[in-house]
Amino acid sequence: MGKTSNILSKEISYDSVGDMDILKFISAIREGIKYNFFTNYAKKSPFTIPEWSYFLNISERTMQRYKKESHTFDSQQSERIVQIALLYSFGVKTFGNKIKFNSWLETENLALGHVKPKELLDNSFGINLLKDELTRIENGILA
Repeated sequence: MGKTSNILSKEISYDSVGDMDILKFISAIREGIKYNFFTNYAKKSPFTIPEWSYFLNISERTMQRYKKESHTFDSQQSERIVQIALLYSFGVKTFGNKIKFNSWLETENLALGHVKPKELLDNSFGINLLKDELTRIENGILA
């Protein structure tokens, strides 16, 4: 339980993650993220609970049950939460503030096949695609 609270309670980013942090992430993901730690993080994010349900591939009803029972997310769901948290921090850093990055997440993107970036957060391929796009933006490659 301590491991999970540590990884979501502090600001995590790709830049600040060293090998020891990766091992903590792996351990926490295997242990599972408790719903109450998730909610603390989710409140700071721009995403609604229905959007989180979509990203985690679970129904809103299941999310309600998780909340009621103080459930622990399984390893796949926990990993997705951590991936999104890392990507979100990277996006805010790349754009300079949350407002600009949140706007980018909500705007159809030509480079991403005319989809809103946040629509790609439901799988690791989409998250990696967004990370690559943010890296290009960070480096001034806007093609």
